[in-house]
Amino acid sequence: MNLDPTDFPVSTVISWFEANARPLPWRDPATSAWAILLSEVMSQQTPVARVAPIWQQWLDTWPDVESFAQARSDEVLRAWGTLGYPRRALRLLECARVIVARHGGKVPADVDELLALPGIGDYTARAVACFAFGQNVPVVDTNVRRVYSRAVEGRPLAPPASKRELAQVASLLPERKGPVFSAGLMELGALICTATSPLCDVCPIQADCAWVQAGKPAPTEDELRSKKVQKFAGTDRQVRGKIMKVLREADAPVGQSKIDVVWPDKAQLSRALFSLLDDGLAVQDDQGLFHLPGQ
Repeated sequence: MNLDPTDFPVSTVISWFEANARPLPWRDPATSAWAILLSEVMSQQTPVARVAPIWQQWLDTWPDVESFAQARSDEVLRAWGTLGYPRRALRLLECARVIVARHGGKVPADVDELLALPGIGDYTARAVACFAFGQNVPVVDTNVRRVYSRAVEGRPLAPPASKRELAQVASLLPERKGPVFSAGLMELGALICTATSPLCDVCPIQADCAWVQAGKPAPTEDELRSKKVQKFAGTDRQVRGKIMKVLREADAPVGQSKIDVVWPDKAQLSRALFSLLDDGLAVQDDQGLFHLPGQ
């Protein structure tokens, strides 16, 4: 049995969020649109506990779009540290430069204009429009998808994501306090309606949840298979991270020998190194030495 979206306990989510929201630094009302955009990009596939201190260090170094747009690529990659997926850092730099060139250094508020920026996708564009500019647009991440799937459709989250979910979540948005409700949905999924071991006993919308009323049906075998995530240990991602660490910590270009010692499988090491070169995260000079771009 599904829950009619018009019966979704919107006010309950808003009240719960206002009483229980984590004091994340970018939730300060004085936070700039650029700082919110930065937090959203950094938080993709990365726990907020790891993001917060690096986010603050970035803003201490580059307090606005204009200052960041003038940074060198190697400075940005060093500041990114071990957040993972370092291509995001270079895309942020490209994004800042486009904002300066096209928008006079001001982050645009329009979703379509945000989507036109380098590295900004559906989720990030709407998150910035919503949380930085107060626009009542649907903000759909995995947490929101999971809450909707369970509470409204009465089933576990079934990937993959689809454009249809934007309209589904939009149908829940209230006329007032839409951005607060959107933040509340995300927080509910992050803290209570978690992927494993959801805390249904303390969930504020338990009484209205179609999944609870259906007896909390488990995922199907197909859903479980689709949810499998590749382990980090031993992957090319891990090797790439080790090579990037060498380059970030080096004061000058390094030779192949400095890279060879980070991983025993030479074929995998070579594959990871050349993928970094292809991605523009590493550069090999005329002497055969390796360094960060812009160094």
